[in-house]
Amino acid sequence: MTGFCDHAWQHTTGLRAAIHGLKFNRELAAGTLDQARFQFYITQDALYLDQYARILVMAGARGPDGATLRLFAEAALEAVAVEQALHGQYLSQFGADPSQVETSPDCLSYTSFLLATAYHEPWEVLMAALLPCFWIYWDVGNAIAREAAAGNKYRAWIDTYADEGFGNAVRAVIAATDKAAVDATDAVRARMMIAFIRSTQYEFLFWDGAYQLRRWPVDG
Repeated sequence: MTGFCDHAWQHTTGLRAAIHGLKFNRELAAGTLDQARFQFYITQDALYLDQYARILVMAGARGPDGATLRLFAEAALEAVAVEQALHGQYLSQFGADPSQVETSPDCLSYTSFLLATAYHEPWEVLMAALLPCFWIYWDVGNAIAREAAAGNKYRAWIDTYADEGFGNAVRAVIAATDKAAVDATDAVRARMMIAFIRSTQYEFLFWDGAYQLRRWPVDG
């Protein structure tokens, strides 16, 4: 019998295929992605991660036992530390400072959704909402790693998300989410599925927004 995560993964097959097919990810794989688009993305991703790390801490604190707290303290937050190092590398290279950049519509919408879930939904639903950020990045990173040339100028990004250490953190969060779903009611599991799908949709929008350089509309 498959668990919640397998069902959620299967349920988002078409959406995940669309994520793989985004121009941002196809051009990143080819090494042809315009630097302005990647800089926009990595700056917004740094802003996103600052909020995501805080929500991971909330998830650990809200968990049912010490094992859950350790999971997010040791595994999940370790993955975040790796991402922060990656951001620092590129931000230094670009001379970019996220604190001087306005949060994009897609980034703000995604983090607001996660924060609202953390404050207003059962812990199990929060787990499902947090999982796609881990799992989809690992999935996309591995897919790109299989076809990207060694000289790809975005190799550091690719190697980070295709790394087995990052994969171990993903597996731990998958296992914890499956465990949470086992003891949840049917109604809560249904809300978990909705949250998983919504976060997957936000993953699509985040990459697409970076490619489109999507900013807030302004007068004139």
